[in-house]
Amino acid sequence: MFALRDEHLALDLVQESMLRLTEKYSDKPPEELPLLFHRILQNTIRDHYRRQKVRNLWTTLLSSLSPDDGEDSDPLDRIRVEDNEGTPEDQAERAQIAALIGDAVTRLPKRQQEAFLLRYWEEFDVAETAQAMGCSEGSVKTHCSRATHTIAAYLRRRGITP
Repeated sequence: MFALRDEHLALDLVQESMLRLTEKYSDKPPEELPLLFHRILQNTIRDHYRRQKVRNLWTTLLSSLSPDDGEDSDPLDRIRVEDNEGTPEDQAERAQIAALIGDAVTRLPKRQQEAFLLRYWEEFDVAETAQAMGCSEGSVKTHCSRATHTIAAYLRRRGITP
């Protein structure tokens, strides 16, 4: 069984479970309601933790995409997310967000798009990216930083918040 340490959260989840019980099972005999409620409450708590886990994963991802420590930092060095980790729901959530990131990348200015794709899709290091783009390593870092900030803002506008 799950233990909730936040009393307000626990009350919210109980209330949500009671609403689900009355919405879906009001026609059931009264003797079946306690077991139904217990199952609904377990599922509600499990769903809460699943959403929290996904939210924490993407908070980490988005904060990695928006580095606060200047253009010299490399978000790629701080993030490694395996596609096959987690439940199917987690994987589906990541796939949806990856699609949004893909859409955001297509909207970037060409140089930012090129730097971002070489660094994070092709996994080139900064020097390799600079050589491929015919620019300095500093320019690559600047383009990547601007790209990640733009992508993070795009995701926030679509409800994906860190």
